[in-house]
Amino acid sequence: MKLAVMGAGAWGTALAMSFSRHHEVTLWGRDATQIAAMRVAGENSRYLPGLPFPANLQLSDSLAEATAEAELVLIVTPTAGLRGSLHALTELGRRVPVLWACKGLEADSQLPAHKVAAAELPAGVHGGSLTGPSFAQEVAAGLPAALTLAAEDEAFAREMAAKLHSSRLRIYSSGDVIGAEIGGAVKNIMAIATGVGDGLKLGNNARAALITRGLAEITRFGVALGAKPETFTGLSGLGDLILTCTGDLSRNRKVGLLLAEGKPLAEIIENLGHVAEGVNTAKAVLGQAQKLGVDMPITAAVCAMLFEDLPAAEAIASLMGRETKKEAA
Repeated sequence: MKLAVMGAGAWGTALAMSFSRHHEVTLWGRDATQIAAMRVAGENSRYLPGLPFPANLQLSDSLAEATAEAELVLIVTPTAGLRGSLHALTELGRRVPVLWACKGLEADSQLPAHKVAAAELPAGVHGGSLTGPSFAQEVAAGLPAALTLAAEDEAFAREMAAKLHSSRLRIYSSGDVIGAEIGGAVKNIMAIATGVGDGLKLGNNARAALITRGLAEITRFGVALGAKPETFTGLSGLGDLILTCTGDLSRNRKVGLLLAEGKPLAEIIENLGHVAEGVNTAKAVLGQAQKLGVDMPITAAVCAMLFEDLPAAEAIASLMGRETKKEAA
């Protein structure tokens, strides 16, 4: 296929590199200076230094040019950029299938990505979510990974998964786009909490407890929104949760580690240099959960640390001090 990838950050670049091994791919970025530098260097030195581009990967700072002949567009921006990206495609008159690889809820509307897409895509244009456990650096290096491609139209999900699947990037299809997106979004919040626990040196037992109860929290929230419970035991649920909570490349876990050191949020964000979706998503998820009457104590504790300056040790103590209950999702 001819693919256009919108977003020249770490994940967009990594997916463009991976797919260009089997397809004609153009990677688009809005920053002309960055695109020019990448073209000269033959790599994305800002986000993925030392990982050279495949020879056939094309770069462009013109969205019209990048998408002119595309048979599929993949949007790989932070969630905050999804609506604008979809709107830009529509303004160009592009009526080709669109996938998005955003992991979060839109801050103002508290909507998951597929709801944003439904509001912006022209009628009849297929769309779906590409998500799952995947660090950009490893995918760009050609290390094996597996993802989920989820869409409300399951036949479309199967078709796209089959076309994009390769020996290095195994892609499964799913008809539960709600569950796939909620798993990918809320696991970032749980990774912040796990990073706090690791930063406070609470041990492996505490980490296992946070991950397990985090999965229960994600599942409760997702099911309340209409997701299938079994989705959260798959790649976009448990798989992504484990990776993001334990991997040293996890930006969201890094946020938790820095919170445990007592660093203020503004300094943490400046220190990262990358978007950590869990920060923006936490408030939106908590707001939705409160509307739905879903109990999300870990999410509430993360929000208190991020936005109310609650010390990390006090947040963990509040979680451990909750009254005992029957274990259930």
